[in-house]
Amino acid sequence: MIRIVSRAALCGLFLVARAASAQDTQPQDFAIHGQATLVAQGVGGFASPYTGANSLTPRQVKETADVTAFIGVRAWTGGELWVNPEIDQGFGLSNTLGVAGFPSAEAYKVGKAEPYFRLQRAFFRQTFGLGGTREAVAGVANQLGGSRSLDRIVLTIGKFGVGDLLDTNPYAHDPRGDFLNWSAVDTGSFDYAADAWGYTTGVAAELYRGDWTLRTGLFNLSTVPNGERLEHGFGQYQLDAEVEHRHQVAGRPGSVRFGFFRNRGNFSRFDDALAYAATTGGAVDPSVTRRRMTRIGGYMNMDQALTDTLGLFARVGVSDGAIEPYDFTDIDRTAQIGASLNGKSWGRAQDRVGLALIANGISAEHRRYLAAGGLGVLVGDGKLPDAGAEEIAEAYYDVALTRALAVTLDAQYVENPGYNRDRGPAEVFALRVHGAF
Repeated sequence: MIRIVSRAALCGLFLVARAASAQDTQPQDFAIHGQATLVAQGVGGFASPYTGANSLTPRQVKETADVTAFIGVRAWTGGELWVNPEIDQGFGLSNTLGVAGFPSAEAYKVGKAEPYFRLQRAFFRQTFGLGGTREAVAGVANQLGGSRSLDRIVLTIGKFGVGDLLDTNPYAHDPRGDFLNWSAVDTGSFDYAADAWGYTTGVAAELYRGDWTLRTGLFNLSTVPNGERLEHGFGQYQLDAEVEHRHQVAGRPGSVRFGFFRNRGNFSRFDDALAYAATTGGAVDPSVTRRRMTRIGGYMNMDQALTDTLGLFARVGVSDGAIEPYDFTDIDRTAQIGASLNGKSWGRAQDRVGLALIANGISAEHRRYLAAGGLGVLVGDGKLPDAGAEEIAEAYYDVALTRALAVTLDAQYVENPGYNRDRGPAEVFALRVHGAF
């Protein structure tokens, strides 16, 4: 029988499934928060006439669990130091392979059967107020309670996630609370710097002025594509920039973000790897044709409240499809649209329902590479005689059992997993249990 509850998850859920205190806006000099998340996910049978090293396998169930502490201290006015020790355990479907828009962002690229320890974040944040109006700040994970200037400069340095600051969205950005699919919680073509667990080291700056925010950052890439170890000293790096504008439509809040990334490191062009394999008669291997080059991309990300209970979100993104993706996943262009609805109208104001529709695509060069047997970050069926876009629909219902504990039912439909019309469609179902304080 498949074990779907690890010792780590049971311990963590026991600790966090208590009545949570209301978010405290009183000034805090020290805080401890915690979370535990368990996801059991399975896929049914689907057409699978052949498989490769990175193929999704039909008829399987896997589970992941993580327990995290968020420990923060105020060093001085505006200065906060945070560390996030974490215990992880479990595997994604097919060891987190087979679908570019992978069905669980709680499944890392490194899975283990037994719980293991990671220090996922360790960063310092300094906020400089620019005067004017101040706002209350709730004490939550990685944020001390108190107040701050609406106009401000924020500097962050250390180990954290690029997605902590960039490409955020109030309706689709948290696999522990909303959508699970990788290309729903982030722009799929945003090849953000990260180790195999999704974190990196670097420095970021944010400027808040009125309705506008400008963000930029310099981050270390992993030492090899999709690697467990990060560069030191920005030998291979990513430069990011994002501008955000907040607005109101008919008195309801919304925002639009435009982002750009530039990766600089040792990458391979797909056609170079194919040409080398044709010359030598060997397998397609991009590692032998990697050289110093630049890969760029950009995205648009928006959200808009339509009513008191209904919100809309959308993302589109594109990246240089002639060069291999490095740290995220095998997506060169993507588009998504979706909605989030809370349950106030049926007497369950803390419940949420979400729906997302996603289309992921790859370049002609990328298709040729996969057709010749090349392997990507997540996909590679050994051949690709009939390529097509990955089309994904995800729906979830998040049930708030208490203020600290929620259970989510999640369903996804994946057409052409791994861009392969010969495979699928795959129907993926998940149960998520999440507690936090």
